[in-house]
Amino acid sequence: MKYTNRQYVRWDDLDAMGHVNNAKYLTFAQEARFAMLGLFNMVVARAEVDFKAPINEGNIFIDVTIWVESIGTSSFSMVYEVANNGVLFARIKSVQVTVSEDTRSSRPISDEQRKILSMYLETD
Repeated sequence: MKYTNRQYVRWDDLDAMGHVNNAKYLTFAQEARFAMLGLFNMVVARAEVDFKAPINEGNIFIDVTIWVESIGTSSFSMVYEVANNGVLFARIKSVQVTVSEDTRSSRPISDEQRKILSMYLETD
């Protein structure tokens, strides 16, 4: 199953070149991931963005579609597609590591978290 979160592109998301600044794509991913997973205790260990087409306007909504690509012992990878009206703007991949609130170090993914992640597991 895939999860889709609608994000609003604000005028101030655009940079001096007149398109959404590259760093904002990771913000879109972060906001969508939070909406999907809530307060999972995790940190992002890796993120990569493939820019496909520029977003050249503000005051629009975009869809961020997310799925889980793989689940390990203490980490999981996710894929995000940022799109609007059939136009793919970016494809993002990230790796998250679950962490202990007490020690701030990695810990195994809990059974409850694994169950949630498994609902969104999609393999190509």
